[in-house]
Amino acid sequence: MSNALEDLGQDLTDPLWTARVLRDAPEAVAEVHRRYFRAGARVATTASYQASVPGFVDQGQLPIEAAALVLHSVTLAREVRDEMAGDGLERWVAASVGPYGAVLADGSEYRGRYGVSAARLRDFHGPRLELLASAGPDLLAVETIPDVEEAEVLADLLYDVGLPTWFSFSAREGRTAAGQPLTEAFATAAAPTTVVAVGVNCCPAGEVLDAVRLAIATGKKAVAYPNAGGKWNSRTRTWVGAADIDPDLARSWVNAGAAYVGGCCRVGPNEIARLAAAVSTDVTSGSATKRRSNRS
Repeated sequence: MSNALEDLGQDLTDPLWTARVLRDAPEAVAEVHRRYFRAGARVATTASYQASVPGFVDQGQLPIEAAALVLHSVTLAREVRDEMAGDGLERWVAASVGPYGAVLADGSEYRGRYGVSAARLRDFHGPRLELLASAGPDLLAVETIPDVEEAEVLADLLYDVGLPTWFSFSAREGRTAAGQPLTEAFATAAAPTTVVAVGVNCCPAGEVLDAVRLAIATGKKAVAYPNAGGKWNSRTRTWVGAADIDPDLARSWVNAGAAYVGGCCRVGPNEIARLAAAVSTDVTSGSATKRRSNRS
């Protein structure tokens, strides 16, 4: 979502990041969903990754206005999905549930260990999950979670939400961004019965295959959507380093059992089209178990 919005001329230096565009230029968000679907994506993730009622209120919105904006992130994606229904392909809308660190806007979703209590995390995530679920997405995308401690809070909350969910972590070298083993993280995330897939996102593509194998060992399906490389500079709010992703790697992820495959930061519609083409012989058109996604 972020790189595609920038390609449309949107400024994402605001603390709200993509949520600012949701508020000020929702038609741009709709166009991004449209472009990803046209490129071959089967799942659209909503522009709610960094959207929350407290975040919007901090930027001057009334609470009722803030809640309406979070809901609108799902409505926009559903409307675009429905307008493209005539081609006979199944498509889904996943409500993006970013980590607490994303709202801090300081890059801490790549570090974890925010220094806040589990109660504070519950107070943040609980109402947000309920609000997003009430807008009628097909599933939830709990994503870029850096820390098992935050995952434990989210897993407890998911028991009550009742929507199918994929649950993915920001990770490096077989560990979460906070340093815990991925085996521990995946086991925590896989506990709720509504979680249909666990895995990684916004990690280097070369690390995905091992993570997929660990995810499959939980008995759940695997989700994998890495970024295109580089590191996030939280001060300048930009990615540093070359952007490149080999779409042929996706074949090995699918062969290892990944059911949800896509791209994260700096993987735009062109790259999604290449990924879709790379796995087209492995992914049956219309299949509900092999889906391509883009993240907000």
